[in-house]
Amino acid sequence: MIRNDQELQVTLERIAYFQAQVAQLRKVETHPANYHAAVSGFLSEIDRMQLEVREYLSLHPAELTATA
Repeated sequence: MIRNDQELQVTLERIAYFQAQVAQLRKVETHPANYHAAVSGFLSEIDRMQLEVREYLSLHPAELTATA
């Protein structure tokens, strides 16, 4: 779980990096099956991190300190 704005920023940077990796694979991989196999892990991790971002952003800062 993301606990502060610094961790949020790191997570957003990781998401952007993984998205760039997937975009690059779309350009260079010529076989659909290989593409899907190569990006499935990236896409799963992007989904997981986006859920963490959503959960963090759904809370007001006062709620974060109350649960810490």
